[in-house]
Amino acid sequence: MSRQGTAAFDRPTDFGAAIETAKVDLFVTAGGDFSGRLTWLSLGQLNVLRAQENLPRIGFIALPPKQAIISFPVGRWSSLAYCGSCVHFGNIVFHGVAERMHQRTNDATIWGLISLPFELLATYSKALTGQSITQPPRGRVIRPARDTAKALLGLCSKAWRLAETRRELIAKPEVARALEHEFLRVLIGCLATGDVDDPKRRQRHTDIMVRFEKALASQSAPHLNLSELCNAIGVPERTLRLCCTEVLGMGPARYYRLRRLNMARSALQRANPETASVAAIAREHHFLELGRFAVAYRTLFGEMPSATLRRNRTSTH
Repeated sequence: MSRQGTAAFDRPTDFGAAIETAKVDLFVTAGGDFSGRLTWLSLGQLNVLRAQENLPRIGFIALPPKQAIISFPVGRWSSLAYCGSCVHFGNIVFHGVAERMHQRTNDATIWGLISLPFELLATYSKALTGQSITQPPRGRVIRPARDTAKALLGLCSKAWRLAETRRELIAKPEVARALEHEFLRVLIGCLATGDVDDPKRRQRHTDIMVRFEKALASQSAPHLNLSELCNAIGVPERTLRLCCTEVLGMGPARYYRLRRLNMARSALQRANPETASVAAIAREHHFLELGRFAVAYRTLFGEMPSATLRRNRTSTH
């Protein structure tokens, strides 16, 4: 049996929460109203997801422990960076076991994600090639042969089109089963290719950034004490700055403020305007000077925080 659907979102928090194959926290890096759409199709044990987003953002993503996960840009113009490495159109990322990592976009983008159980991938690859493909301990950026990459993207486009327009067809077990087998054949061909970059170097930086995220989650000060933070995660300040610039496209202090601004916006978007106040929500997210908070908020999102809160009043009446 197959499951399929498509849904639109106007909040990055809702968009990230709807990606069931991973825990996704999104932080928008440029102004405007967020617009996202997810299209998904489950074919037996294999799941195919398309994510469309209109704003640049940074995502911190935690993957499940028992699923093989492959991600990739869908459009030629889509910008996608995985742990600081640019993933070009035609390349794919074969993610590590239970990986936690950053994914960044610099503009509107469309990207895809395929997930399936480790056991299915190993069993099917053994039957096809005589060798079992298992998920790597650390993520790999792979450049498949052009024809193989084209075949994978073509299958994805077909699957998403069926999920949107021909649900009655894909609901037929024989159609879903045939499409699942074709996906497995093409996917295994893609995964049998060499790495594009050095995963060992990337993994060192990724480990630092995961510790950085964990340390930020426990911060409650309005400003980042970088010396204390670096001592807590065990890296020199210069190294942390280098990793943040490479992976996030910005320094640690700016990212800390970006996270809090995005969290404050999410709280404002969900708040009851009859009982909530901008000042209280700002304080909850460690912004103690309301005027500076309002200026930073408007600079990032293109509107005052009070306008975000007022919008809830019109949407609930």
